[in-house]
Amino acid sequence: MISKELLSLMPVLLTISMALLLRRTLLALGSGLLLAALILHWGSLSGPLQYLGHNFIGQLYADGQWQRWHLDVIATIALLGVLTQLLARSGAVATFADWLFPRIRSRRQARLAVVLLGWLVFIDGIFSCLANGNVSRPLSERYRIRNTQLAYLVDSTASPLCSILPFSSWGPYVMTLLASISFLTVPPLAAFVTIASFNFYAIGTLMLALIVAWTNLGFRGPLPAPVTSSVEAAPEGSPWLLGLPVAVLIFGSLLLAVVSGAQRSDGSDLLQWLANADIGGAMRNACLLAVALALGLLRRRKQSWPTLLVNAGHGLRSVAVALAILMFTWMIGRAIGDLGTGKVMATWAAAHLHPGLLLPGMFLLCAVTAFATGSSWGTFALMIPIGADIAHQLQPELLLAALSAVMAGSVFGDHCSPISDTTVLSATASGCTPVDHVRTQLPLALFTATLALLGFTLAGQQVSLLIIWPLLLIVMLMLSQRRRRSLSEDR
Repeated sequence: MISKELLSLMPVLLTISMALLLRRTLLALGSGLLLAALILHWGSLSGPLQYLGHNFIGQLYADGQWQRWHLDVIATIALLGVLTQLLARSGAVATFADWLFPRIRSRRQARLAVVLLGWLVFIDGIFSCLANGNVSRPLSERYRIRNTQLAYLVDSTASPLCSILPFSSWGPYVMTLLASISFLTVPPLAAFVTIASFNFYAIGTLMLALIVAWTNLGFRGPLPAPVTSSVEAAPEGSPWLLGLPVAVLIFGSLLLAVVSGAQRSDGSDLLQWLANADIGGAMRNACLLAVALALGLLRRRKQSWPTLLVNAGHGLRSVAVALAILMFTWMIGRAIGDLGTGKVMATWAAAHLHPGLLLPGMFLLCAVTAFATGSSWGTFALMIPIGADIAHQLQPELLLAALSAVMAGSVFGDHCSPISDTTVLSATASGCTPVDHVRTQLPLALFTATLALLGFTLAGQQVSLLIIWPLLLIVMLMLSQRRRRSLSEDR
């Protein structure tokens, strides 16, 4: 007879196996959820269906009240989908490109512009890849930047940046998972900020992308042939159609969060305000303001309401799968908790895993899972609850660092995976094949992952971040100094 402990692991094993074999996150999560319901109500015909129904409803309404956090996250992601498609389909990206091109004077400036644009359009990983790639591709042709290098810069400023910013589409999703951890001693926003500070891979990738843009590190050989382009004759554009809604999203989220925190606090401490902030409501309202502003600006440009509504509908469809994955994520998280899967794995880890290997082990496990599945969000859904239980059992003081290892490994695996949506979109938007993009990006990603492993190993030994981050930066700068001769191409 199969033991209860082994049965509790079966949904997780099934989910990972199906994700690896079929590479379809939604189907894998649904299968694991169904198996969990069958195990919890074995021998009953109606029990599993009733459990799934109660589980679904409980994500929206439970204990006599609406689950505001979940509803705010759903609204935020839906509004972000609408905003990204309004901006992408309205010409906002094109007018920003027209404004940007005359201000670039050299190949180095062109590469730096790609990085800075990636930082600007941070609101969603997929949108960042599409917007940045499409804006920067004519720029890369004008200044003879390799398509593979453009794809690396576009990809490396998308998901890695989203994973450390609470005011992106990733923030509410991850903070929802954090809010479900019963033994978390800090608010989800404070936990997210701390986790981001330990994300050696994401921050390291952003740093390395900046170094690559400045020094041309890692991309040598013949330059592409000159391409005849009409960029010189492009009309003077405007940055405001893209910049204003994004600025409202950024600063509106911050301001509304601070205001909500101040209303919930007795003192005048800004950190206390942020800790008590209603981040979900702030993001939802800021997204609503940004969408309203975008609609107003587009109406002034004589775009009709039917066109805007069609574009908004495209935005909702673009996030439909993400919302379905989000709902399945919440449901399987509850099911895993009902089965006690995390506690079983935590007990086994406490018995067999050396505490010093907790953080690098988490990083590698999540990297392999995300690489094979092509989904960082799916890996978050499975491993954040389990990783939290393991860390709480093994080394409670490293709980947030362990969750950062989960996120860093997931981003690394997704960043390198040839079946990841951001990998494919950044390659196609930049004009190269996904295979060439993965082949040229992998050495740089592996270098950053090696540094991240070093960082997590040191963090596992209680070394301060004030020591770890300067050490990692010094290693990166030493490498760039050895390749300084590549600057000759920029003269």
